Amino acid sequence: METAAEAIAEKLLQINAVKLNVEQPFTWASGWKSPIYCDNRKALGYPYVRDFIKSELCAVIFEHFAAADAIAGVATAGISWGAMAADQLKLPFIYVRPKPKEHGMGNQIEGLYEKGQRVVVVEDLISTGKSSLQVCEVLKNEGIIIEGMVSIFTYCFPQATTAFETEGIKLHSLSNYETLINNAQKHGHLSEAQLNSLLNWRENPSKWGK
Repeated sequence: METAAEAIAEKLLQINAVKLNVEQPFTWASGWKSPIYCDNRKALGYPYVRDFIKSELCAVIFEHFAAADAIAGVATAGISWGAMAADQLKLPFIYVRPKPKEHGMGNQIEGLYEKGQRVVVVEDLISTGKSSLQVCEVLKNEGIIIEGMVSIFTYCFPQATTAFETEGIKLHSLSNYETLINNAQKHGHLSEAQLNSLLNWRENPSKWGK
């Protein structure tokens, strides 16, 4: 029987949200070279895939973070998913910018919130976890309690796992790198050489391709 993580991975591959290119790797903002790029925003253009992901997000939030008073989306990619989940769960929604707005009210957190509120953070993708945890810090500084975080996809890097454990924040992701690669291999999307490159990259991403 197919798991939810496998179903998510399969759908992302079907809509070409995942780009695999060992020969011409992508460059991340961190400077890392990567043979894979996961663009979950593409799922927004496919109503049935979008609805499936939204439902899975809600199921995870309901199962693991039932005490949540509100949903917080991480700008920008987590805003749409967080808003949809909040709408289905009938919870208030806020979102957090990477830095305060440079004009207007100068807000970094947008929406109605209050101290002591218990919030689940919705994120698009987890790589090292640094930017996601910075958002949690912004919320904590406003007296908001972080129940946990839910993401669509994670690369499962050890440094991310360690960072979340250090901060005491529970993370649940709908799908992950290993499931995605297994699915791609199962459906003939990868050659043996490509598979080996992807596995090697996962072991040491900061040095890969240099």
